Amino acid sequence: MTLNIAHLYPDLLNLYGDRGNIAALSLRAQWRGIEANVTEYTLESEIDFENTDIIFVGGGSDREQKLVCGRLLEMKDKIIDFAENGGCIVAVCGGYQLLGKYYKLGDETIEGLGLLDIVTERGEGRLIGNVVIKTDFLERHVVGFENHGGRTEINGCTPLGKVMYGKGNNGTDKTEGVIYKNVIATYLHGPLLPKNPHLCDYIIKKSLYNKYGDIELKKLDDTAEIAANDYIVHRFC
Repeated sequence: MTLNIAHLYPDLLNLYGDRGNIAALSLRAQWRGIEANVTEYTLESEIDFENTDIIFVGGGSDREQKLVCGRLLEMKDKIIDFAENGGCIVAVCGGYQLLGKYYKLGDETIEGLGLLDIVTERGEGRLIGNVVIKTDFLERHVVGFENHGGRTEINGCTPLGKVMYGKGNNGTDKTEGVIYKNVIATYLHGPLLPKNPHLCDYIIKKSLYNKYGDIELKKLDDTAEIAANDYIVHRFC
C-alpha cells in the first residue's frame, strides 16, 4: 500500500510547526509498512490530484494567504471534486479559512474556495492559547494550540469538536474546526497530529479506505504520545 501526501506551499504556509503534521502522517504510515510519498508544491506547481490521497494546507500570514488563495481559486473545481469524492484534506488555521466562502479583513475580503459553508471575519484581538476539544468520532480528546485573529462562523457545518478548554472558532459558540466528509479543518497548531496520534490514524485510515477499501491499521506503541496528550487534557480540563 502507498499513501501519497501533497504538502501545499510549505514555503509560504508553515506557522507554529505545521510541517510536523507531514512528519506524523508519513512516519505513522511507514511504521506500519505503508509506503508514504510526500510531494511539496509551490505556487508554480500543478497538483497531481489523481495520484494524491491527502492534501495538507497549513497556516500563514494574511499576505501569504492572499497569494495562496489566488492560486487555489484557479483549481477550485478540482479541489472541490477531490473532497466530494472522498479525498482527505487537512487544513490548519489559514488553510482552514481558505476552504470557506470568504475571510473579511476590515474593508478587504479574501474570496475562499466555498468548499465549506463557513465565513471568517477579523475580530478585535487574537484568540491565543491551549485548546482541548471533544469529538464525536474519537475516544480521546484532541489537543492543540490556537493563535488566530479571525472569527469563523460555521453555520450548518459539523464542528470538528466541542471546546472543553480554549476559544475555538470564534470564542463564543464552543465549537472548534469543521469536519466534512474526509476534510479536517481546524485552528489547532502545535503541530496538531504529533500531539494527537488517534486523529492522525483516523486520517490515514480514511485516506486508505478511500483508495483500497476496508483496512485495519496495525497498532503502534503510543505510550509516550498518550501520556503527553493526557497531561494536557488533565492540566486544562
